[in-house]
Order: sequence, then structure tokens, then C-alpha cells
Amino acid sequence: MNYPIYVYGSSVLRKGTEKITKDYPKLEKLLSDMFETMYASDGVGLAAAQIGKSLRLFVVDASPLADDEPELKDFRRVFINAEIYERTGEEEYFQEGCLSLPGIREDVLRPTIVKMRYLDENFEEHDETFTGFAARVIQHEYDHLDGLLFVDHLAVLRKRLIKSKLEKIAKGDYKSFFPTKLVK
Repeated sequence: MNYPIYVYGSSVLRKGTEKITKDYPKLEKLLSDMFETMYASDGVGLAAAQIGKSLRLFVVDASPLADDEPELKDFRRVFINAEIYERTGEEEYFQEGCLSLPGIREDVLRPTIVKMRYLDENFEEHDETFTGFAARVIQHEYDHLDGLLFVDHLAVLRKRLIKSKLEKIAKGDYKSFFPTKLVK
């Protein structure tokens, strides 16, 4: 199933999320649907909040970027109940976009290394360090777990400059090639 992506202005994007237990109903189907939705939207990551589910869950598949970033070969993961416990390394700017913010791309400053604990789709525990682009994608998706969007990391002046674009999205005035939804 290809879910519509909830866009800026939808309340679910600003809520905190709930942890998932091993007995969450139809989790395998949900994960499959999330990957399908992400691929149909040309994304590299998707958080459950972006499809209207307030769950501590996101999926990532950055493997299509392996030509430019060889370390991303086979980087397809499920992150359940993730917890970033350390952010280090140089902070770097990189242009980010978000399926929930159609048409907006901005340079975002983030650390280049993250350490995190998470469960995979089999509820096996992992404690890993991620670097480079993988760390960036993870931080971007992780923000959704706490009701944050990449625009929340922008300088005040930059936020003012894109305020009208954000207001248009929140009013339903935007274009997208994939299905979207706006629920206040």
C-alpha cells in the first residue's frame, strides 16, 4: 500500500511518538508499505509520522546513492525505538529536503557522526556508529520521532525567508508528484 505523505501543517508531524512493542499488529506489512511509499515518493528515508502514525519508527534506503557514496551500498534499514545518545564530529552544512515539505530545500548544519541504539525489524538490538551521509539521513528521520522538521534547525533569518512557502504548504497550496495529505 502506498500511503499519502502528511505535509507541513499536519499535527501528526509535531507530536511526540510512541514506542513500538514486538506484538505491534501487522508490523511487517507496515514496514513493507513504508518502503513502498518511500520509493514511490523518491525518498531515502521515511518516518511513521509522515504517514500519519505516531510511532518511534523510520525506514531508510540510501543504497541508490552508492555511486557517489560507496559506503551506502546495501544501506537499507529499519529503525524501531531508536535513541541517538551521542552526536560528534565536524558539523557540516548539506542541502536537505523532506517529503513532508514539498518544494523546500535548505542547507542544514548537522554533526557528521552519531551513535545510536535501535531495534531492527526482527526486534534485534543494535548499538552502532554512523558517519557521513548515513548519519545525516538518520538524524533527519530521527527528528520526526520528536516532532521536529529540518526547517527547525535553520537560522531565524532563513526561517523568516521561507515562512511564506511554509504557510502555503500548510494551506494546501503546493505541488507534489506523489500523494499527500494535510490534516490539522
